[in-house]
Amino acid sequence: MLKKPARPNFGQIAPDVICLGVWTGDEMVLPRAARTQRRTRIQEEKEEQILEAALEVFSANGFRGSTIDQIADVAGMSKPNLLYYFRTKEAMHRALIDRVLDTWLDPLRAFDAEGNPVAEIRSYIRRKLEMARDFPRESRLFANEVLQGAPHIVGELKGPLKQLVDEKAEVIRSWAKAGKIAKCDPYHLIFAIWSTTQHYADFDVQVRAVLGQENAGEGRFEDAARFLERLFVDGLQVRE
Repeated sequence: MLKKPARPNFGQIAPDVICLGVWTGDEMVLPRAARTQRRTRIQEEKEEQILEAALEVFSANGFRGSTIDQIADVAGMSKPNLLYYFRTKEAMHRALIDRVLDTWLDPLRAFDAEGNPVAEIRSYIRRKLEMARDFPRESRLFANEVLQGAPHIVGELKGPLKQLVDEKAEVIRSWAKAGKIAKCDPYHLIFAIWSTTQHYADFDVQVRAVLGQENAGEGRFEDAARFLERLFVDGLQVRE
């Protein structure tokens, strides 16, 4: 049974994350509310309200197609009030992307070199599907950013993400070298798991339309988990 992962709390963002503004060339633009050393409960609640609204807007329209007016409207507050907390659209988007990227990588970080390869791969598939099920907006936010050329996160993709994937690729290579799984390209294995699991979030409307009303309930994620486990585990079996 697929478990329910902890939801990223966009309102409880650490100061070093929420203060990530945008470098204009002359100064770092920060949300005004982040300038105080100690944020009040009301400030935290307002930040959560704004970021929830921003997630809704960005995940639907992408960064370029979203406006501060749209976010303020969804948040149910005036534009000047919103700008008290976040001075720019970039600051809101960055705060969300940082949290989403960190959460998205948790399942890959949990990939244990000392664990049983089959169990580790199954666990990874299931955790990715759990995230597709429970965080579809976050998945679409990330997908939209990448589809637009990843202008705000290219440094993270080439840096921390690449380093983590390189590390886990070595784990997969070591399993193959030890004869625990069949030889394979570890990068394309990881890419394949990403694409097949995140499909259920990014193309949710298509999935539900094709499956039909009888098969498009929550059980579709468990069905997908069983199928993908067989697909990948069978494909990685060592054959004489």
